[in-house]
Amino acid sequence: MENKGKFYLSTAIAYASKKPHIGNTYEVIFADCIARYKRLCGYDVHFLTGTDEHGQKIEDLAKEAGISPKEYVDNVSGIIKELWDGVGASYDRFIRTTDEDHERAVTHIFNKLYEQGDIYKSEYEGWYCVPCESFFTETQLKDGKCPDCGAEVKKTKEEAYFLAMSRYQERLMKHIEENPDFIVPESRKKEMVNNFLKPGLQDLCVSRSSFKWGIPVEFDQKHVIYVWIDALSNYITGLGYDVNEKGELYKKYWPCDVHIIGKDILRFHTIYWPIVLMALGEPLPKQVFGHPWLLFGQDKMSKSKGNVIYADDLIKHFGADGCRYYVLSEMPYANDGSITYESVITRYNGDLANNLGNLTKRTGAMINKYQGGITRAPGADEDTDAELKAEVKNAVEEYFKLMDEYRTAEAASVIFTMLRRANKYIDETMPWALAKDEANADRLSTVLYNLLECIRIGAVLLTPFMPETSAKIFDLLGTEKRTFDDVQFGALEYGVKITDGDALFNRVDEEKMMQALKEDAEKSMPKIEKPEPVEQIGIEDFMGVELRTAQIIECEPVPKSDKLLKLQVDLGYEKRQVVSGIAKFYKPNDLIGKKIILVANLKPVKLRGVESNGMILASGEEEVRVIFLDPETPLGERIR
Repeated sequence: MENKGKFYLSTAIAYASKKPHIGNTYEVIFADCIARYKRLCGYDVHFLTGTDEHGQKIEDLAKEAGISPKEYVDNVSGIIKELWDGVGASYDRFIRTTDEDHERAVTHIFNKLYEQGDIYKSEYEGWYCVPCESFFTETQLKDGKCPDCGAEVKKTKEEAYFLAMSRYQERLMKHIEENPDFIVPESRKKEMVNNFLKPGLQDLCVSRSSFKWGIPVEFDQKHVIYVWIDALSNYITGLGYDVNEKGELYKKYWPCDVHIIGKDILRFHTIYWPIVLMALGEPLPKQVFGHPWLLFGQDKMSKSKGNVIYADDLIKHFGADGCRYYVLSEMPYANDGSITYESVITRYNGDLANNLGNLTKRTGAMINKYQGGITRAPGADEDTDAELKAEVKNAVEEYFKLMDEYRTAEAASVIFTMLRRANKYIDETMPWALAKDEANADRLSTVLYNLLECIRIGAVLLTPFMPETSAKIFDLLGTEKRTFDDVQFGALEYGVKITDGDALFNRVDEEKMMQALKEDAEKSMPKIEKPEPVEQIGIEDFMGVELRTAQIIECEPVPKSDKLLKLQVDLGYEKRQVVSGIAKFYKPNDLIGKKIILVANLKPVKLRGVESNGMILASGEEEVRVIFLDPETPLGERIR
């Protein structure tokens, strides 16, 4: 394979606040697939990923855990790296924003931008979202909440340094117009231009003084450098970039060929990051690819909803390649994909066990049974052979077109359509019938050789998707023809021993698997200690508590409280105001319309100056779960 030059790609660095679910892990699997594909194409690939480890959210979580922020991120970053390794990510560097070289370079970047007047000091007053680490104006809020994640926002006023975004707006607009593939897919580009650039850019807050966990501003130590300079700069600091010393990797690989990032953080990578680079006088990345989300069924994954799937759980039951194949084959190019355990089992059984696995096992068994396990040269072709070869040729050509555009799901479909054609070819040629007559020996050799070639070429094309499986197939075939130089039909060597090994994928019993998954979930639940005995009460004591069914009709945070929500509830016969300490576990929108159980005869109390007339029932202490009723439950019924 000729050397086609360099190819540098990166993922967004994962925020080290918690273990990522499969929707987050998809990004690194997708990027790894592209990296492996480009290596097979002959590119000198550099692949960067890592973790974003500063910010208020991590400072708060570390405080709750009773440890230092560094101890906290060391633990979570280790979990993330282990997950990335588990799915087979072939990265060249796993960068952490707490790495010494990164922190030093970020300090110098901030200083340079300040010295040349692109960063200035002022005061910020606006609405702040902790999960997104973003400030918003009143007009940017959506229903009074964060427009990106829907979380509650806090009114914040503090001194800060700002990046003069407006200086570079016209230049960025011109760059996007002159480089139509800078933002892909096309729908994402339109969103950035129409929603953010055309209305006009506001200068960007790039320091914080209300928390300490971050890289200090060297000349103003009460400030820490904010995520937009800190985390985004990893794409160049990870190559050894510093303001005065670019580093050999930077000189070789920058500009980045593609940043692979989620559609929800597209604004940061297509507006903030390019402007930082323009201010530094550095080239912009060639492309930013905003991939869609992987949903649980039709919902966004959320731990509070209990609909989260993790990559290591998938690997346990389906193997790393089974996990990789599902997300790569299921995620469309521009629209959101979907995952449930049931859908993983269906695709695993259909594509991997029944199609690829069955084809490989059957062919290997026939070679061993009819030809002593040795490949033989093919003889004369028949029409059905030509059809098969045409299918393979077309699949190879289509595969390269799709993979060059990062359309992995469509490329996977092309490969498995080809493999299904090979399975059909077995039924058409009936090798078991040919083997009964020695006069058909040449024809049998042709049929079996053609099947082996379909399997081998399929394995080459699948290498970026399922590297371990492809390597197993090559070993079973005893072939060294494993690269894109070898995808022409007829490259497989003759006279080679074929191993009749175990099945690549065993069919999964859905009922048994779902039961095993349920048991795993139960095992992962925290052990419940038997509570200390409490004084028993009589029926008359219990009947003294009036429990009524009610519906939450309004909900909002209690001012100056992180724990309290103010609820308006409808009992059918009257409406009440109730204050509940569940703000850490539920957003107001999650509760509106839900039917709950209300302790209706409690004496009114004031919490943070807000009157509460009742109490809603919930379970748990460390993680509280409100007890919701069937939506059909009538209001105001007495619960006994």
